[in-house]
Amino acid sequence: MPRSSHEKLLPLIDRVLSTAFSKDETGGAQRSALLVFFLRVASAALAYIMQVILARWMGASEYGVFIVVWTIVIILCVFSGLGFSVSLLRFIPEYLEKKQYQLLNGLLFSARFLVLLSSTAIAALGITIAWLFSDFISNTYILPLYLIAFCIPMHTYTGMLEGIARAHDWQLKAMLPDFIFRPLLVLVYMLIALAMDYPPTAVTACIVTIAAVWTVTFFQMLMMEISLRKVHHRAPRQLQLKTWLLISVPMLAVDGFFQLITSSDVILIGLWLPSDQVGIYFAASRTLALMHFVYYAVRAASAPRMARLYHANDMNGLKDFVGSAAKMTFWPTLAMAVFVMVIGPFLLGLFGEDFSKGTPILYILVLGVLARAAVGPVDALLTLSGHQNTCAKIYATVFVVNLILNTVLIPAFGLYGAALATTLVIFFEAFVLYRSAHKHLGLHTFILPLKRQKAAINEAG
Repeated sequence: MPRSSHEKLLPLIDRVLSTAFSKDETGGAQRSALLVFFLRVASAALAYIMQVILARWMGASEYGVFIVVWTIVIILCVFSGLGFSVSLLRFIPEYLEKKQYQLLNGLLFSARFLVLLSSTAIAALGITIAWLFSDFISNTYILPLYLIAFCIPMHTYTGMLEGIARAHDWQLKAMLPDFIFRPLLVLVYMLIALAMDYPPTAVTACIVTIAAVWTVTFFQMLMMEISLRKVHHRAPRQLQLKTWLLISVPMLAVDGFFQLITSSDVILIGLWLPSDQVGIYFAASRTLALMHFVYYAVRAASAPRMARLYHANDMNGLKDFVGSAAKMTFWPTLAMAVFVMVIGPFLLGLFGEDFSKGTPILYILVLGVLARAAVGPVDALLTLSGHQNTCAKIYATVFVVNLILNTVLIPAFGLYGAALATTLVIFFEAFVLYRSAHKHLGLHTFILPLKRQKAAINEAG
């Protein structure tokens, strides 16, 4: 490399390293986001391998059935959590900052009890509803629905424990159980099922998943109990159930509607199209995990710090941090978008010959992921700053728009209609969230600097 290139490159490397390893909030967030990012990379790789093996083992049709019932479980788990998996990210940093240990101990006890109770009740209700309406449900879905319901209590509890770990900034303890160990166990149990000559059906996949989820949850409970005892502050439990639920339930609506927005297309495709089409669409959307985990990594790492800055009334620090979070989200996502578009057809081919039909679907969905990344983790910002009601209303509106677009476009254009509907909805979601953050907090969360935008407008005028 020529000397001039070294002279340009070395200061850039030095600036990046000094920023990434600085002791301020931005440096801490970047280190945490980097850790979460690499965990997401490993998780995405494991999950992708797991999905490829399932698809090749079961075929597109049985794979599609499993994907539909698992998607239903994911949605129900979000609502079963009563919003605590998100509200804990607000309450725990606040109580630690203000040394309100009575409330902290009461919250930790109440959250675990209420989440386990509600998730068990919803699992039982789900089985009952499936049994009552079994005449209106395709026979291929009945038994998988009954079985997969047993995942709901433990998978919901895992999400709540993840929230406790993230609120303490224990990123490894938050992510390893569900993002690394669960897909690993699914692969191990799947190999055992293959060795025991179990039939390659959605029912077998459900049994394997139940075993993996319950195993992971058991060990995560032990790990978190040990960790919490080490940082436990002796204080009598003080309960504020009404306050916690009044704040958690709107957060539940935010998280629930967000999950519905991201998952309803799979269920709606299952209603109107054959199950093999569900498998093809899910394989395409799953390939986008390489892009999604950038957003979720930054969101997971940023949430506790945004909560601390907001409750410390450090609006200048929050403003700078939000700008950095948007940049940390968008530019790596853009790089991943290019990579995914190049390697996507090959990855889809790994699922099987029929799955290569999802390549155009993948390209359409990429645009939506970029739109969401362009405004950074603005939904977490609104929720943790006390605007959870506003955020819930936004996601409710977005969900209605999502249902309308999918209902119109899927019957008319099939999988292309589903991909187009999803992408348009995410553009709408990103725009409304950005406007809300600007209105309520006076913060600019879009990737382009505000001054540059104004200058461009003046030049155009």
